[in-house]
Amino acid sequence: MKESTIEAYLRDRVKAQGGIAYKWVSPGNVGVPDRLIVFPGGTVYFRELKAPGKKPTPLQVRQLEKLKALGFDVGVIDSKQGVDEFMRGVMQV
Repeated sequence: MKESTIEAYLRDRVKAQGGIAYKWVSPGNVGVPDRLIVFPGGTVYFRELKAPGKKPTPLQVRQLEKLKALGFDVGVIDSKQGVDEFMRGVMQV
């Protein structure tokens, strides 16, 4: 399964729950997570998307760690099951 397939699935699931999964590109900040996900009420998540079994690069890990240190909810998703687990957690908040 391609990363783009997982990314589209995430985008559609987030939209179905009233949120937006922005594709995040930050010039000059290589390695930022793929998606900035926002929901009504001000909840924000950062997620790096990967093909099944693939891991984030060391630079991506550092960017995730920086965001986590600022108090944001960050993570990596590498499957449709991972998207479903993320969404279950979001809906319980």
